[in-house]
Amino acid sequence: MPINRDYYEILGVSRDADEDTVKKSYRKLALKYHPDRNPGDKEAEERFKEAAEAYEVLRDREKRRIYDLYGHDGLRGTGFTGFGGFEDIFSAFGDIFGDFFGFGAGRSRKTRSRKGNDLRYNLELTLEEAYKGKEEEIVFDKWESCDVCEGTGVTPGSELETCPHCHGEGEIARSHGFFQIRTTCSTCNGIGQVIVDPCSKCKGKGKVKVEKKVLVKVPPGVDNGIQLRIKGEGEAGENGGPPGDLFVVVYVKDHEFFVRDGDDLKCQVTISFLQAALGAEISIPVLNNNRKASITIPEGAQPGEIIKVKGWGMTSLRRGRGVGDLFAQVVVKIPTKLSTRQRELLVEFSELEEKKVRGKNKKFWGKIKGI
Repeated sequence: MPINRDYYEILGVSRDADEDTVKKSYRKLALKYHPDRNPGDKEAEERFKEAAEAYEVLRDREKRRIYDLYGHDGLRGTGFTGFGGFEDIFSAFGDIFGDFFGFGAGRSRKTRSRKGNDLRYNLELTLEEAYKGKEEEIVFDKWESCDVCEGTGVTPGSELETCPHCHGEGEIARSHGFFQIRTTCSTCNGIGQVIVDPCSKCKGKGKVKVEKKVLVKVPPGVDNGIQLRIKGEGEAGENGGPPGDLFVVVYVKDHEFFVRDGDDLKCQVTISFLQAALGAEISIPVLNNNRKASITIPEGAQPGEIIKVKGWGMTSLRRGRGVGDLFAQVVVKIPTKLSTRQRELLVEFSELEEKKVRGKNKKFWGKIKGI
């Protein structure tokens, strides 16, 4: 299970610490709490695991960005589950320990399988596509297990041979004072075996880079930053390990008319001062099938007034929420050029308004006198 303590607090670094600072802090803690230095110490084991998980997140720019924005819940949404045990940690960070005489670096690399790297693909959508959902075929490059050698890196019919330097141990033992230090073998990189007859297709890597096409089903209502996880479409694993996953990150482009606010939409509608005074029916675009619909401007609508239209917002990604609402803000356009007749009518209207105001004032003062 993932750890719930603050990762920055675990490593003792500030939230704006750079990658080098994060790495140095992890090195210090990993060596301090390493199980080889603290045999049987359960508290040291927990500190060792905590530090490893914190470093795994804070060293990765995308995981760190998600953690900073959404915390532990955001990481769980990406499928991050922390480390299963010491072997996972040694496999992931063996180079860290190798820099400091290689505590435990080689023992996990020797034969252990490892899951392949996850991949990220940025998918840009229009607001209309986000409203309705979409199926799109994406194309990207990734490393897949070589089909000729089946990921072994050796020519079919040949076999890996025991490393002549470490004699198959994957580690080289050296004595330093009163304790013995084991470092990863530089010849076989901790595997314990070497390739003598490499595969002609993958050149001994066990993997080949291929162009991959995947059909992505984007559900209606997606928003910026939503990640769609496609299991098993990441890069090939090592030593028979499973492939990683593909994370498709959605980005919704700005719309020329609508502004999104969660499941709701906001817009501005421009009307004449006569429409504001008399009321009107006006047409505006809607996202549903790219058609237009009418909204009612009430008589006496004021500049900046908000008109709510229920059910004309975004499709909700959350189950059972249906669709959001539309909020249209009224913008009243004042004419800058008037004909002679228009001016006469407006002057007449102004005079009537003045008489109306004077009549109201007269009645008001009449009531005051009566009192």
